Amino acid sequence: MTILTDLTSLDDVAKLVLPETDQAAAAAASERQNSLTKPPGSLGRLEELAIFMAGWQRSEMPVINKAQALVFAGNHGICAQGVNPFPQEVTAQMVGNFQAGGAAINQLCRANGADLSVVALDLDQPTQDFTQGPAMTEVETIKALQSGAAAVDPDASVLILGEMGIGNSTIAAALACATFGGAAAQWVGRGTGSDSDGQALKARVVDTGVALHSKARGMAMLAALGGREQAAICGAVLEARARSIPVILDGYICTAAVAPLYDTAPELLDHCLVGHASAEPGHKLMLDVMQKTPILSMNMALGEGSGAALALGVLRAALECHNGMATFAQAGVSGG
Repeated sequence: MTILTDLTSLDDVAKLVLPETDQAAAAAASERQNSLTKPPGSLGRLEELAIFMAGWQRSEMPVINKAQALVFAGNHGICAQGVNPFPQEVTAQMVGNFQAGGAAINQLCRANGADLSVVALDLDQPTQDFTQGPAMTEVETIKALQSGAAAVDPDASVLILGEMGIGNSTIAAALACATFGGAAAQWVGRGTGSDSDGQALKARVVDTGVALHSKARGMAMLAALGGREQAAICGAVLEARARSIPVILDGYICTAAVAPLYDTAPELLDHCLVGHASAEPGHKLMLDVMQKTPILSMNMALGEGSGAALALGVLRAALECHNGMATFAQAGVSGG
C-alpha cells in the first residue's frame, strides 16, 4: 500500500494528509550544532542540511543507512513537433545503458553510496502531443503517479530522483511556463543539443500548448502538459512525504516535474532539497520563485539524477560532521 493506492481523482491529491517536519528534533539538532567544536554557523550550508535531515528523520542525530535513487523514463508525443534532434528510440537505449551500469548516474550513485533503480514507463506508448490535446488522460496520470509511489523503498533514509525521456526538456518548459508564467522563451533551453532554431521551435510549441491548456491548474496541469516520468516523480515525492523520507531532486527537468505539486500547494515540497543548479536557464528562475537553494552549482545539465546523486555526497558529509564532531564539553575546549 502507498499513499496513492486508492487514488481515483487527481483532485484528491490536494486532500492528502501528510506529515510535517519535527520541529523539536530540528531544534535539538540546531542546539547540537551550536555546541560542536567550531564557531556557530562556520560550516554554513552543511549545518542547515543536518538540521533539515533531523527534522524529517525525527531524530537529533539523523543518519543515512540507505540512499535510494530512482530514475523514471518515458516517451512524449510532443516529439512529433520536431522539438528534439534525437529519435525516441534513444530513451529505451539509455534505459538499457542504465541497467548495464554504463551511464553517468551509475558511476555517481556508486561513488556516493546510492542504490539505483530505473523504472521504464510504457516506452512503447508515448503520451499525446499536448499542442493537440491533453498529454495524458486522468487515468493514465494516476497510473503513473501510483507507479512512482510504488517504487519508493519505505526503508530509504533519503530518496534521489532523476529522469530520462527524449523531448522532456520541452515538457519541463511547458510545466514551468504554465505554473510560473512569463514567455515560453525564458523557460526553453538547449536540452539535448537544440540550436537557436530548435529553441525557437520549442518556444512556439510551448506557447501553443500552454495557451491551449490555460485553464488547467495543479495536477490537471500535469495531465495536460506532463509525461509519465513527470507524474511518477510527483508520485514518488508524495510517497516519500507520507513516510517522512527527505528527497533530493535533480535539475531543471526534475524540478519542473514537481511544479504541479507546487501549484497545488507549495508545502508539498517542504521535504525536498534540490541537488544542483542546472545550466538550463529556466532552472534559476524556477528556484527563485520556489525559494529553493540548490546544494551544488557545477554547470551540469545532464539529467538522469546526476546532480542529485552528486549532492548526496555533500549531504553525507553534513551528517558526518553533525554526528561525529565533539562538543566543546566533550573535547575539553574552552568557549563552548
